Amino acid sequence: MLLPPLAPLRAAGALASILLLGACGSTGSGGVADGRSSYKVGGSYVIAGRVYTPDENYRYSESGVASWYGPGFHGKRTANGEAYDQQAMTAAHRTLPMPSVVRVTNLSNGSSVIVRVNDRGPFANDRIIDLSRAAADKLDMVRAGTASVRVEILPEESKRLKEIAQNGGSVSDQLAAMRGAPSAAPRTMVAAAPPPPPPPPSPVIAYPAPAPAPSPSITAIAVSAPPQSVPSASGYFVQAGAFSTRDSAERVRATLAHFGDSSISQTSFGPTSLYRVRLGPFASANAAQSTMGRVQQAGYRDARVVNE
Repeated sequence: MLLPPLAPLRAAGALASILLLGACGSTGSGGVADGRSSYKVGGSYVIAGRVYTPDENYRYSESGVASWYGPGFHGKRTANGEAYDQQAMTAAHRTLPMPSVVRVTNLSNGSSVIVRVNDRGPFANDRIIDLSRAAADKLDMVRAGTASVRVEILPEESKRLKEIAQNGGSVSDQLAAMRGAPSAAPRTMVAAAPPPPPPPPSPVIAYPAPAPAPSPSITAIAVSAPPQSVPSASGYFVQAGAFSTRDSAERVRATLAHFGDSSISQTSFGPTSLYRVRLGPFASANAAQSTMGRVQQAGYRDARVVNE
């Protein structure tokens, strides 16, 4: 069974942090009695000469390299006081609260997972998250050992787990609360619209809002550029958002057309029809990520890369 090259360094880092983090890196087997864990943020600590400062950052979003850890740590104590289970959907992070909930997206294949942070790490090669074996398997990164990912905290779910842990709730209680967390589907389903000018309509899923009166410039673009279908070609796309009406999607598509080939495709989210606005296809993930950054700077903060 393949272990990522991080494992030896992670073990050393965990040992060094015992004096600072208490339970982190303990070699004892088993977790806290009756499956309970505490809520921890902690103060600044130093690993290999580098200072890490934990923080309740409910706006956290970062792209970087993920690794995973498995059999060598299975059953040992995590920094949160639980028994590490390589088959559970958990992760180690250097600064986020424990527990908290994050979405991890593999940027090379578009796969996403929701995991619960209950450990500290990784501490090598500037990696930003260490996943359990189960989470790594779902992202198809076990064999490679690492992957380029985007990590985003889910603030409401994280606050819910904080309350449960602070009130003595069990890990099972936390997992039950997480069942209401959004799936690995992209957050662009409920993405906020960018600021003016021109102000694109806010995507609404359950209750479509009437589109604001378009400005003359938007009307002119809409007439000259009729809706398109998603290209038949496969590759990497940048999805700017999903909207409840085609008119809303068309105004956004027209606004972003200068970034490259743009298109609209219809899909469904439960009983509701949605219209996705995408740019592409791009020949490589790097090209798509570059365009995604420009689209986000234009105000579409939840733009993401998909691979089809």
